[in-house]
Amino acid sequence: MNDGAHADLYARAGVDYATLDAGKRRAIAAAFATAGLPASRGASFDVASYGEPASVIAIGDVVLGLVLECLGTKSLLAAGLMAETGEDLFEGIGYDTVAAAVNDCVSVGALPLLVHAYFATGSADFYDGPRHASIVAGFARGCEDAGAAWGGGESPSLAGLVEPDGIDLGAAALGKVPAGVRPLLGSELAPGDEIVLVASSGLHQNGASLARRVLPELERGLLEPMASGRRFGEALLDPGLIYVSLVEGLLSTEAPLHYCSHLTGHGLRKLMRANRELSYRVHELPPVPEVLAFLAERLGLAASESYGTLNMGAGFALYLAPGAGAAAVVLAERLGFDALVAGEVVAGPREVVLEPFGVTYDAGSLDLR
Repeated sequence: MNDGAHADLYARAGVDYATLDAGKRRAIAAAFATAGLPASRGASFDVASYGEPASVIAIGDVVLGLVLECLGTKSLLAAGLMAETGEDLFEGIGYDTVAAAVNDCVSVGALPLLVHAYFATGSADFYDGPRHASIVAGFARGCEDAGAAWGGGESPSLAGLVEPDGIDLGAAALGKVPAGVRPLLGSELAPGDEIVLVASSGLHQNGASLARRVLPELERGLLEPMASGRRFGEALLDPGLIYVSLVEGLLSTEAPLHYCSHLTGHGLRKLMRANRELSYRVHELPPVPEVLAFLAERLGLAASESYGTLNMGAGFALYLAPGAGAAAVVLAERLGFDALVAGEVVAGPREVVLEPFGVTYDAGSLDLR
């Protein structure tokens, strides 16, 4: 499958991934020229981390991971619901901002130590209302769940760049790879490895632009009831999950964890994020949260589009040595996550095969390098 369907879908919502990914590749190409500069200061940047969820740099025996992430437009959904009902769900927005960064950080095996915030508003007036207090509370709770200190950040007022009543949110996370552990950059992936999919709680940090595109087509917009009776807007704002404790638990028990993938933008195509010529065959998929099924149905998405765009119930992927997947599922469930051994890595071209739907995503549909 080529990338055209996915690119067109997001482009219609104002997010052209084909153009964005091309821009990322251009930036990485320029970044390569700088990769050797830390050596003069006693540090070694790992160029294998280009295109991975977080950057990896070693200072002597200490290996660190660093990532900067943006929440996107999910705050607009919270603002819309608050305008219609008065309900303040911005605490989840703060939590999601942390989740976006720390889940990427831990994907390379770097356990978060420090998180910095980026809160850009269109007016200083934003800080007077309850929304800011809720975001702060959620951001702090996210740091607690990640086991990281909130170290500081930047809070500019960008009149003319951000809407007067709006806020743009981001977070940076710094983490440390435990002593004796190699960064999880895909080099250890091998045929026979088992793929464990860990459930999501819903939209997480990707897909808000698509949700906003659907709203004008719904009779009640954000207040549209789904089959369960729950309002669509409320379900969209369920906070994402933070998977740090699960990866930390696996690393601390010396489980044969070979790779991780945070399944956000690009959906399950992210299963082939590693820069390896391998195939990823998925035999079973987790249940789809009602809100994602509702969104996919209202967008008129085929399985190839929905699973290649949204997380569809799989928020994080673990890749473990043959036979180790079941123990990872047990640990996940002990920590409060739902998980299943969903598939395996096999020899073959770089592609993802979703066997339940007969869908294949080829290498050209995910080009981040």
